[in-house]
Amino acid sequence: MHKDSSHRAPVLQHVSQNVRRLRNAAQLSQSALAEKSGVSRRMLVAIEAGEKNVSLATLDRVADALNVAFSDLIQAPDVRDPSRINEVAWVGLIPGSKAVLLAKAVAKREVELWEFCLQPGEIYSSEANPGGWSEQVYVIEGCLGIVLGDDIRRIESGEFFMFPSHQAHTYRNDGSLIVRFVRNVVL
Repeated sequence: MHKDSSHRAPVLQHVSQNVRRLRNAAQLSQSALAEKSGVSRRMLVAIEAGEKNVSLATLDRVADALNVAFSDLIQAPDVRDPSRINEVAWVGLIPGSKAVLLAKAVAKREVELWEFCLQPGEIYSSEANPGGWSEQVYVIEGCLGIVLGDDIRRIESGEFFMFPSHQAHTYRNDGSLIVRFVRNVVL
């Protein structure tokens, strides 16, 4: 990871607060968490102090030992919508290289990953999915319209939206340019 990244500072603070809070809630000492996760106690002390740049693999081991999702460690502790994360989780050595965890959803069985391309004027209608299903959409290019009942959401390039898909919904391109987006169907 790049050592001089202002984008990473908030996520390190979140990780620090969350690991400490979750470890205490699990009634584990730092030594017990180190043993359970396979992460050194020294590393855990530095993580909880917000001083240590930590790999995603290390965070996965800590999350597993705490019986929480990876996203529970990096998400801001005071968010109103726990499914919407939008946090930089990795920054590369070359400026502009990064990984952003946008959202999370609990899946019962599987997640389908779709790439969509809608030409101007195109419409894709979807029937209601069973209760408990959701969809996540990330727009790569253009402006996507999503119709949910009487509500129309406009999602611009670089933005994302997540919604429960237990009602009929429509994806549409009302613009004059192509719309490309990624759609996850979470079952």
